[in-house]
Amino acid sequence: MSNFRKVHVKSFGCQMNVYDSHRMADALAPAGYSETAQPDDADLVILNTCNIREKAADKVYSEIGRIRVMKLEAAAQGRRMLIAVAGCVAQAEGEEIIRRASAVDLVVGSQNYHRLPEMIARLREGEKIVDTEFPVEDKFDALAAPTRAATAKRGISSFVTVQEGCDKFCTFCVVPYTRGAEVSRPVEKIAAEVARLAEAGVQEVTLIGQNVNAYHGEGRDGAPWSLGRLLYRLADVPGIARLRYTTSHPRDMDDELIAAHADLAALMPYVHLPVQSGSDRILAAMNRKHTRQDYLDVVARLRAARPDIAFSSDFIVGFPGETDDDFNDTMRLLDEVGYAGAYSFSYSPRPGTPAVELGDQVPAEVKLARLHRLQAEITRHQRNFNTSCVGRTLEVLLEKPGRISGQLVGKSPYLQSVHVMAPPSMIGSQAPVVITDLGTNTLFGALAETISAPALALAGA
Repeated sequence: MSNFRKVHVKSFGCQMNVYDSHRMADALAPAGYSETAQPDDADLVILNTCNIREKAADKVYSEIGRIRVMKLEAAAQGRRMLIAVAGCVAQAEGEEIIRRASAVDLVVGSQNYHRLPEMIARLREGEKIVDTEFPVEDKFDALAAPTRAATAKRGISSFVTVQEGCDKFCTFCVVPYTRGAEVSRPVEKIAAEVARLAEAGVQEVTLIGQNVNAYHGEGRDGAPWSLGRLLYRLADVPGIARLRYTTSHPRDMDDELIAAHADLAALMPYVHLPVQSGSDRILAAMNRKHTRQDYLDVVARLRAARPDIAFSSDFIVGFPGETDDDFNDTMRLLDEVGYAGAYSFSYSPRPGTPAVELGDQVPAEVKLARLHRLQAEITRHQRNFNTSCVGRTLEVLLEKPGRISGQLVGKSPYLQSVHVMAPPSMIGSQAPVVITDLGTNTLFGALAETISAPALALAGA
């Protein structure tokens, strides 16, 4: 392995891909690889891909073309560069990637990256490899634990995968086909990983999964545990100040998880709860298996448990058959929930999904007009929520220096970026911050300890 020492991993898409990219680098570390931020400096470039959005594969091939030029330049310097494509596009496209892009040496699916070291060894013999099978063994058992140095380099917040795959089969979604059926990691293996992260200085952990609140991993008693019960277990890990989870499904928001929001101070009062549409007719066509009222009932139960909770969501506009009335139902839902933020997309057909076969496709110009209207409304609600934070005192986890000398940047409980004047020694700590002003996408504040009592009273803190 002496000729292959630097790896560059580029992530596309979701938080799970970010986590997977870190674990790929961790898996290669025992083989002598160190991470580099510069692809042209790497001996191995891994493109960790996402297949959720339209033209995802086209973007990957474009990136391969860019890396191919670097590979040729490396060869001219007498250095061999390997190119690997991993993740969901790799899972979906398989051998087609190597057929279309001969510069690619390895295609590895989302369930097989624990085999990277042995695959790289085979590549040295000139073999091209495609491995997109769903293995019997647990890839997490085979992965090397991240080193303390690697963890510290990645900051004080970390993702931890607890669940993969999805059994919901929404008609627009490729995840069941690229990530497979729902599987959950055992509770104590997750707890051990979180404890290692805490020992390396991580204070905030976000549990991730394609359908995270469908978690049903084996507990210490041998029985399946829910996500709520897992959160109670992780709240006891020394050094972990904050817990989050994403992405959840309304159908899996059970009583134990809702109780965790009431009971656990470490569980942040911010839930990403995708709804996709506010129309019952479109929800049925999407095979979401919940109604608009079901969704609103979940929101109400969470608010009853944790009155200061806030929500974000995902919306798709222009799903086949969506009428103006259906779209207006979605717009009204925004007002009923009052989201703190949301992601929105116009429907794009994904090959292999049932929605591709549906008739009554919405014209592109109609989808675009609806998307613009929806996004303007989302922006208004987000601005209203941020404005409601002015004058409040929020606990902010201070993470890194800001752009201005003497300034630090951290996260509020609601995932807002908060800028505050504070000494560098406070990086890695939580501090009460009085929110004083708004930026376009950020909040500004002052350490509560620096503000006089009369000023705090005036601010309403």
